[in-house]
Amino acid sequence: MERLDRITIDPNVCLGQPTIRGMRITVSVILKMLASGKSIQDVLEAYPELEEEDVYQAIKYAAWVVSDQIQMVPAIGSR
Repeated sequence: MERLDRITIDPNVCLGQPTIRGMRITVSVILKMLASGKSIQDVLEAYPELEEEDVYQAIKYAAWVVSDQIQMVPAIGSR
């Protein structure tokens, strides 16, 4: 796995949600902005303390988290 050295999890910051470099900017805030159609530049303008690599690592972290999820889906017709 690629190093995600900008993603931090601290139970004393934002209730332990993944944040960027220990700041109170959560990965989920960045992802929600991107999902709503905002560009990376929009995110950086909204949070000037962020760097472009912070946004990329938030995306990579989300991809890593969901790739590790296994969901049991019943096959069609097997009810």
